[in-house]
Amino acid sequence: MKKVLVIDESPLMRDFLCQKLEEHGFELVVGVNGLDGSVKARQQTPDLIIMEYYLSRLSSVELLEKLRSDPNTANIPVIMASSKVDREKVLQVAKFNIRKFFFKPIKVDAVLKSVAEILNITLDIDATPCIIEAHVNEDVIFVEIAQGLNKEKIQLLKYKIKELVDLYELQNPKVLMMFSNLEIDSADSFKLSALLQVVTEHSGAKNRAIKILTNSDFIGKYVRSRNEFSDIEVVDSLQRAMDGLMGRKSGSFVDSQNKTVQHDFLQTRAPKKEKEESIHLRFEGEREDMFSLSDLGDDIEIAIVDDDIVMQELVRTTFSDTNFGVTAYENGREFVEDAREREYDLVFLDLMMPEMDGFAVLAALKEQKRDVPIIVLSALSKRDTVVKAMAFGVKSYMIKPLKPEGILKKSIEILKLKF
Repeated sequence: MKKVLVIDESPLMRDFLCQKLEEHGFELVVGVNGLDGSVKARQQTPDLIIMEYYLSRLSSVELLEKLRSDPNTANIPVIMASSKVDREKVLQVAKFNIRKFFFKPIKVDAVLKSVAEILNITLDIDATPCIIEAHVNEDVIFVEIAQGLNKEKIQLLKYKIKELVDLYELQNPKVLMMFSNLEIDSADSFKLSALLQVVTEHSGAKNRAIKILTNSDFIGKYVRSRNEFSDIEVVDSLQRAMDGLMGRKSGSFVDSQNKTVQHDFLQTRAPKKEKEESIHLRFEGEREDMFSLSDLGDDIEIAIVDDDIVMQELVRTTFSDTNFGVTAYENGREFVEDAREREYDLVFLDLMMPEMDGFAVLAALKEQKRDVPIIVLSALSKRDTVVKAMAFGVKSYMIKPLKPEGILKKSIEILKLKF
């Protein structure tokens, strides 16, 4: 059994690393500060040390110097992590036996991969495709799950939720779990149960303050069949979920006179504590640059429905380096009439337009049973407006003014799920 010494002053980070490593068969030793870590290293002579750069009672540099001066610890490999550190400090520790340097928030699969390489062992990690994201707004913890259920990420979510509750000082949290692009069955029951247990046990939310948004019949039946989750409501409408969580009606049509509005309620708010998040729910391979629009081919058709010529040109500019077809419409009626005969892979839609506004367009597409990914581009960011749009199945809601890089990033996120 390989022995690993974890030196970090954050209890959350220590627990996070220790649990993941213990699951893979390592013996763990913990150092709660630099001095304690130095003593444990001499006493335990671990096979590997994972440590934070910023330590008290003994700095990381002083600790590394002590390790190097002792023949029993001089050759112990070290993995170092830090949230903020400049290039000069990285170069300062590079002269020691540092094998890897990670910047927080760290990605657990990257850490485990490095541990395996350094110790020359094999680690089995659940590779099920899965995306889990978590953020907080208006005292609601939003947990988004897509593609599949991954054991490693479900366990990571436990620490992410703990971190969010602490950073945002949530006293009476509510939780909205949103499942999308996800097909699971009875074979996934164990993972689904683990996911629900993580949310119920570590969010601090009562079951009646937890909503699940999904179109999956299996998830709905499973939740209702388990006594421990019986008070959790499963809904298929974002508007209904938010009504239940916020305790007030959230649906209304656009007020054309109301131009001074709140921020999008789905947007992440700044935490109350002056700390940065340290737990990352994505794996190392899940980077935006791993997928480009060129992977989709050249037969992509995009529509921009907006009476603002500037927005039309902005979308055209965004895709100017591709061979995608971009068709602009100055009002909703033109688009709806043309959409009966044409197929689009992605639609950018403004809400405030003459003749037929964006909501009327969404209603018409729903009546026509047209399933096309839609990104709303609007200056209206009131929570009720966003909820109303999302209730129509809108994939994303972006607040004007916008930049090409933002539009491109969101397009990649949506198109790669479709293709």
